[in-house]
Amino acid sequence: MEFKELKNILKRLYNEHIRYHLKRIILCLVLSVCIAGSTSAIAWLLDPAVKKIFIDKNQTYAWLIPLGIIITFSVKGLSLYFSRLNMSIVGQTISGELQKKIAKSILFSDVQTLDSRHSGRYISNIQFDAGQVSHLVSVGILNLMKDSLSVVFLVGLMFYQNWKLAAFAIFMIPLAGGLAKNLGKKVGKATTQASQLSGNLVSFLTDILRGSRMIRIFQKENQENSNADNVITDLLKKNIRVAEIMIRATPIMEALTGFMIAGFIFFSGKLINSGELELNNFFSFLAAMMLAYQPIRSLATLNMVAYQGAAASKRINTEIDKPIRIRNENHLPDLQIKKSNITFKNVSFRYETTNDKALNNIDLQIDGGKISALVGRSGAGKSTIINLLPRFYDPQEGEIRIDEQDIKKINLNSLRKRISLVSQDVILFDDTIKKNISYADDSATQEEIEEACKFAAADEFIEKLPKKYETIVGENGVKLSGGQKQRISIARAILKKSHIILLDEATSSLDTESERTVQNAINNLIKGRTTIVIAHRLSTIHNANKIFLLENGKITNSGDHDYLIKSSEEYKLLYKNQLK
Repeated sequence: MEFKELKNILKRLYNEHIRYHLKRIILCLVLSVCIAGSTSAIAWLLDPAVKKIFIDKNQTYAWLIPLGIIITFSVKGLSLYFSRLNMSIVGQTISGELQKKIAKSILFSDVQTLDSRHSGRYISNIQFDAGQVSHLVSVGILNLMKDSLSVVFLVGLMFYQNWKLAAFAIFMIPLAGGLAKNLGKKVGKATTQASQLSGNLVSFLTDILRGSRMIRIFQKENQENSNADNVITDLLKKNIRVAEIMIRATPIMEALTGFMIAGFIFFSGKLINSGELELNNFFSFLAAMMLAYQPIRSLATLNMVAYQGAAASKRINTEIDKPIRIRNENHLPDLQIKKSNITFKNVSFRYETTNDKALNNIDLQIDGGKISALVGRSGAGKSTIINLLPRFYDPQEGEIRIDEQDIKKINLNSLRKRISLVSQDVILFDDTIKKNISYADDSATQEEIEEACKFAAADEFIEKLPKKYETIVGENGVKLSGGQKQRISIARAILKKSHIILLDEATSSLDTESERTVQNAINNLIKGRTTIVIAHRLSTIHNANKIFLLENGKITNSGDHDYLIKSSEEYKLLYKNQLK
C-alpha cells in the first residue's frame, strides 16, 4: 500500500466516522496535555529534589517534593484512565458502525452478489477487520496525541537542562521514524494476507459445521482434521509474521537507546567535570531522557498500526462499496394485482460463473389462478425461472411482466410482498415455532398463526410438543423432521397471503407418508392462487393446468400431462424413468 492510498483511506475514515466523535477526541487531546505535562513534571522535580534535599538538606522540600510527586503521578494516572476510556469508546463505536454497514450490505445486497462470495469472508470482515480499525482509532490516535506531546514536553525539558546533551539525544528520533515507515508497509501487507487466511478459516469452519453429517457418513473426519491443521497453521504462521514485523523495531530501538545512553554518559561526564552541568541538572535530564524512551518507541510503531488499520478499512470498504444491482426504488409504483397473469418475453439469463446461458430467449405465459409446472432434467433452467420472478436475479435480456406490469419498473417490496416461496431447502431461524411462522407477518395474532398451521397440517405435531408454539426449533430446524420443517414453511407462506406461490421441489426430500401430508397442505396453500411448481416427482403434477418442458434453457413443449405423454418423447422418458 502506497502512502497516497493510505492517506485516502484514512481521510475517508475520518470523514465518515472519526469526525462525528471530535468532542471526545478533543477531550482526549486536553488529557494528553495533562499526561505530557505531568510526565515532564516528574522529571523536572528531580532537579530541586537533588539540589534542595540531598545537597542543601532543606527539610521543607523533603516533604513538599514527595507530595508534589504523588500529585503529579495521580494526575497522570487519572488522565491516562479517562483518555483511554474515551478513545476506547470511540474505537468500539466506529467498529460497531462498520459492522452495521457490513450487515446492511449483506441484507440489502442482491442475491447474485452474495452468492459470489463465501459467507466466511463477511464474518471475517465483521470480526477481524472491524477490530483492526477499532485498534487504529482507539490506540493509534491516542498514542499519536499523548506520545507526541510527551516527547515535545520532555525534549523541551532536556533542552532547558542542557542543549548540547539534548541535541545529541534527539538524534535517534529521525532514525526511528525511518524504521517505522519501512516496517509499516510490510505489516500492512502481512495483515491483509492474515485477514484473507482468517476468512479461509471461518469459511472452513462454516463448511464443516454445515456438513457434519456428510463428513461422518463418508468417514472424512481425519481428512478434514488434516485440512483444519493446514488452514489454522497457515493463519498461525501469518499472525506470527505480523507479530515478528511489529516487534522488529524493538532490538533496533534498544540498540539506538544503548548508543544514546553511552554517548550521554560520556558527554555528561565531560560537562560535569568542566562545571558546565550541575549534578541536579544531570539527574533531571536523565529522567526526562528515560521517560521519553517509551513514547518515542510507541511513535516508531504507530506507522505500522496505521497501515494495519488502513488495510482492514480498505477490505471493509471493498464490500460496502459494491453496487447493489437490484434494490427497492420507493418512487416506483406498487404492483397492482388483477389476475396474477405472468409473462416471460424473450428472456435470457446467464450466471456470472458460467459462459452458458441458463435461459435462452424463452417466452412463457402463465395464467393467473392456475397451477403451472416446470419439468426437465437437472440444469434445464427450472430454478432460474423461479429465481427471476421475485428478482433474486435480473435477466440480461427480455422482460418479465405480471398483469402487464414490467417487474423492473415496479416497487420491489410490493413485488416480493405478493410472492411466497416454499423450497426443498427450508430456512428456519434458531427461534420458536411461533416466531418462525410469524416471520411472514409480525402483526399476526395467535389465532391467525394457529389457523395457518391447521391449513398446513402443522398443528397436529405442534400440539404434541411440550412447549407447543414456543418450542425452539434449533439451528435451521435441526430439532424437527423434514416433513415438520416443510409444514412450518407452508404455514408461513399461508400466513403471508400472497397472490403468487412458488414451489421449488417442496416435497422432493420427504418420505411417502410425509409427502402425502405436505402435499395436502400445499393444496390448501395454492387454492385459487397463481402457482408455479418445480416437480421432482412428475406424479405430483398430474393436476397441473399446464406443464412446461425445459431443455438446455429453452421451452421445448407445453400442455397438460395427458397431452405431453402423447406428444413429447422427452416428457414420456422422464415420466417412465421415475416410475422404475
